[in-house]
Order: sequence, then structure tokens, then C-alpha cells
Amino acid sequence: MSLSFDNHAFKAAQSAVKTFFQKNTGPNSGVSTTAVVVTTLVGLFAYEQYVYLKKKQNLPGPKYKIPIIGALMDSMNPTFEGYLSKWKSGELSCVGVFDRFVVIASTCELSRKILNSPVYVVPTVVDSMRTILCADNWVFMEGKEHVEYRKGLNVLFTRKALGIYVPIQDRVYTKHFKEWLALDGKSEQYQWRFRELNMEASLRVFLGDFLSDEVCSTISQKYFDITAALELVNFPWPFPGTKVWKAMRARQYIVHHFIAGVQDSRKRLSAGGGVTCMMDAWIKSMNEDQVKGGKMFGDREIALTILTFLFASQDATSSALTWAFQLLADHPDVLARVREEQIAVRGDDVNGKLTIDVLESMTYTRQVVKEILRLRPPVLMIPYQTKKDWPINDNYTVPKGAMVIPTTYPALHDPVAYPEPESFNPDRWGPEGHAEKYPKNFMVFGNGPHHCLGKEYAFLHLIGIVAQASMQLDFVHHRTKDSDKISIFATIYPVDGCIMSFTPRA
Repeated sequence: MSLSFDNHAFKAAQSAVKTFFQKNTGPNSGVSTTAVVVTTLVGLFAYEQYVYLKKKQNLPGPKYKIPIIGALMDSMNPTFEGYLSKWKSGELSCVGVFDRFVVIASTCELSRKILNSPVYVVPTVVDSMRTILCADNWVFMEGKEHVEYRKGLNVLFTRKALGIYVPIQDRVYTKHFKEWLALDGKSEQYQWRFRELNMEASLRVFLGDFLSDEVCSTISQKYFDITAALELVNFPWPFPGTKVWKAMRARQYIVHHFIAGVQDSRKRLSAGGGVTCMMDAWIKSMNEDQVKGGKMFGDREIALTILTFLFASQDATSSALTWAFQLLADHPDVLARVREEQIAVRGDDVNGKLTIDVLESMTYTRQVVKEILRLRPPVLMIPYQTKKDWPINDNYTVPKGAMVIPTTYPALHDPVAYPEPESFNPDRWGPEGHAEKYPKNFMVFGNGPHHCLGKEYAFLHLIGIVAQASMQLDFVHHRTKDSDKISIFATIYPVDGCIMSFTPRA
């Protein structure tokens, strides 16, 4: 977050301090400089409290703000329990960090209202993201410009395009399953192995073989720096050694290699090559639409856009994968039904290659994935910033420049929509359940003009991994006292890192 104070307030305070010093300091004033400094600081801190309380009004939240830093430590070391406490404190709550005033919405109604109010708010992710992803990145566009840009990306997520990606993903699954089996049933933390599978699947779908194995591995390592910079509050200036600086360096490396891949793809397609990945499909589509006056994307635009796809998919899907394996291992009855469905939809070829037709026929497996995403939503909140004062309800007006945050977890654990919300029950999404009657609660992929373009891509990816793992692997979750506790590292994970072991399935 920025450390800059409200300009008007700061200039007024600065003028007052200057006047005070002129009148009360000097050899004949009789007032010590120390006394003046202390008095001035007390006055500034008092004014800071006044501004905070004026914005807070009647909202639940800290009664007073710690001078200058506010709730900095809580923001830098967030806990799920802390978030839960905020959500339970009221439909709106607040906190102050540095000069940033943060309003948190906990109800489904208010969260959807924020997501669908582009007149009042603009997505911010976190303040450092404009520095990391580049301020001219398409995700920060608004209005008609944003709508038109999204239209140019729809071709990447059609059913035809998704069908191209499935065999690429399946090859990655097979590769990583072999690596897991090579451990001969040894138990270890698999959270990071699931992340590696997901990263390689994303890179190969997005850029195919235009990236070497070495570059893919380096990107996977460097992307940790981007994830680490996703804290709600970060040191605002990218000085060497800071998290934001490291994230910028990671982005520069990734985009450099993405641009090289774009250029290689253009050359290969010009020479008559076929489509092998998302980038190929995108460039081929642009070449075909050129005569129709369609939007032409430059090399850097393509690279930055694919970076945002990686940004959107990597941490969230890695979280979902981790919980998927843990929950399936902990619920053998559910896993058994997944396996039954696999045999039913695959016919005689139970170990055959995946196709989009086969994936779309896995009705129960889709219910399982949907329940995983409901019970353990990877994205708990989506920060926005107000463009002007916003009377969000009859009782409160969010001030201009505040961060306003819609949340997903409370809506996804609403007992009205989802009876016994803490239980893992895929049948709630089936014909006998009634979860589908509450589509507004299922905000896993956001809502409004910035909803996730790759929703179906993410579903098919998770369904595919669950399907192939259920047929090719036997797996055990080694529970600990921390297995069900939630830690936060950009998204949510089991505190113990999900300790598992894998063996071949006959």
C-alpha cells in the first residue's frame, strides 16, 4: 500500500505546523524545540485518529488506529481466524492500515453489489499489483475498453479451444504421476508438488513447447516471488531486496520468455505450422480476423495477457488441487463413486486418454469439484477501490479512495443455501440437492464485468486431474492435528502442507 497521506489533510497539517514553528520557536520564544516537536506529533496523531473515526462511523472494527501503521502486522500475517472474526462482526466492518481505509463486506448481497458496481469501484487486487503486472495491463482497464478487450479473448475459451488443451494437460498429469510414484509410497508434503503440476500444465497449455523445460522450471521458482508479494499490505516502493522488487524481477524474466515464445509461434504459423497451444490458437485467430478488422494484439500485449492467465490460475488452482486430494482421500466413499463413474463413462478403455467429450460426461466428478471449491474456496476476497463516495447501503457511505473488499467464504458457507455447510457433500449439487437453486452464492469465479474468463477451463482441468488420478493412483492422506486448519499464502492451504503418499493402482 502507498504510504502517502491524504494530500489535502497533509497540506493543511503541514501549514499549521509551519505557522506554529514560526510563532513559537526562536531564541526569545521561551519554548523548546523538543516541546514543539512532541506537541506537533501529538496533534498529527490526534488528527489521524479523527480521520479514521470519521470514516469508520458506526462500523465494527478497531476503536482506535495505531499511529501511522494501523493494523499493519495483522495485514502482513493474516490468519483465517482473523478473517472469520471480521466476517462475523457485521455485514460491513473496517480496519485502517497506513493511510488506507479498508471496508470488508461479508454478506452475499453486498459482495455481489461491489462486484457489479463499476460506476463506483475499480479492481485493485492489491496496490503492488499495478507495479508487478504493469499499469497498462488489460486487467486494470475499465468500461468499454475493458469489454472490448475481453471480447478478443473469448476465442481462447470456446469449447473447441478447450478441446485442444485437454491432451496437453493429460500429458502433464501422466508425467507428474510418474514422479509421485517414483517415491515408492513415501509420505511427504504434497502441496508444492500439486503446485508444480499445475504450473507446468498452465505453461504447456498457454505456450506449448515454446518454453524449454529449464525455462519452465525457472518460471515456477520465480513465480514464488510474485505470490509472496500478494500481501494486502506491502512496502510501497520497489527498493532492491523488497518483495515487490523481487516480484518485478520475476515478471521481467517471465514476460521476456513469453515474448520470445510469441515471436516463435508467429514464425511457425507463418510457415504453415499447426496449432499446438493457446498462444498458437490466439495468433491463428487474429490472422484469420485481420481481414475483418478484428483487434490485433502485439507481442507484449499477448505476453502480459498470458501472464494474467497464469496469475489467475496458478495459486487458486494449486490450492484447489491440494484440497481435492486431501478431501478425496479423507472421504473414500466419494472417491469410490468417482471411480465408478470413470468406469461407466470410459467403457472398455478405463485407462484411455482424456477428451473433452469424456470430461463433459463426468457429472458426479463435476459435482465433487464444485463441492471442493465451495467448501475450500481458493479466493477469499477480491479487493476493489472506490472511485467516489458510495452509499453502499442505507446506513453507511464508503469514502472515496477506500479499499472495499467483497468476500466469498461467508456466501459459500451460508446454511440456507448449503445445509451443514462445513460438511463435504457433493450430492448437494446433484438432482436430489438444492445447492443449484442458489447460484448467486457461488462466487468462486467472481461476478460482474471482471468475472473469470477461464471458469470452464479451470473446471475441466480439476475434473481431469481427479479423473485420471482416481484411475491410475491409490493415495493416502496422513492426517495431523493441523490437517483441517487453514493457512493463507495468497490463497488457502492446509497448515500441515497436505501429507500424502501415492502407489500405483492396479
